[in-house]
Amino acid sequence: MSEPQSDADPQVTPYADFGGEEFFTSLVAAFYRRVATDDILRPMYPDADLAAAERRLRLFLMQYWGGPTTYDDERGHPRLRMRHMDFAIDGAARDRWLTLMRDAMAEQVLTEGQENRLWMYFVSAAFAMQNIPDDPAGQPLPTVG
Repeated sequence: MSEPQSDADPQVTPYADFGGEEFFTSLVAAFYRRVATDDILRPMYPDADLAAAERRLRLFLMQYWGGPTTYDDERGHPRLRMRHMDFAIDGAARDRWLTLMRDAMAEQVLTEGQENRLWMYFVSAAFAMQNIPDDPAGQPLPTVG
């Protein structure tokens, strides 16, 4: 993996700063290696092979951080919340997603600034995808149904 660039260069996109396609490929592959054996997240993926999901996340993250627009070109606007509504995402799933992503991040070469920037995004995104609210004690509330 290439050495991370300076956090301060305003001319460099975050995509390039993180290391471009090589970085996002490595990060997402490390994440999905964990998902493949996870008892909470793996059942949410209907496909026997996680390759398509891995590709979608990689393309989305590359585009989000200023890289190629392949995700948009192939799938249209991300509409992340809508695309995740069919999955029951409670606090446990949210936290597990974050744990696996944090572990995947730990395998990457990141400056402190890059790590903080990426982590803040992932935390925000994970909370936004949660569609089963927690009660004040931190436990998922039952759904009406």
